[in-house]
Amino acid sequence: MSFLADPPLLVGAGAAIEAAIPDEEAKRKVEIGVLAVFLVTSISLYLDLGWTKWLWKLCRARSGRDWMLNSGVLRLDYEEAGVGTHAAAAALFALYPLWIHLGRRAGARALPRNQDG
Repeated sequence: MSFLADPPLLVGAGAAIEAAIPDEEAKRKVEIGVLAVFLVTSISLYLDLGWTKWLWKLCRARSGRDWMLNSGVLRLDYEEAGVGTHAAAAALFALYPLWIHLGRRAGARALPRNQDG
């Protein structure tokens, strides 16, 4: 999970939920579960919680925050992240529900409509 990878992954997950699950209640439960996994994992990475070490090491990052901010592409100062960086991260985390919602909407539009009659 990273701020660069999460939005397209969440959009894709939303579209997959829409395509694969017929029942609206079940879709909503899966959406909440997927969103929870993304948020718990990504926030834990950003906070450098110990249980995420295997993940950021797998991604060849120097820490969870390095992975979340830089994703191996950017060169932001993850070690001296200040109030502005933390506020931007909080704003990005707040957008996660929007990304999965947009994926569900896109998935719903892509599905063939039921043609009765």
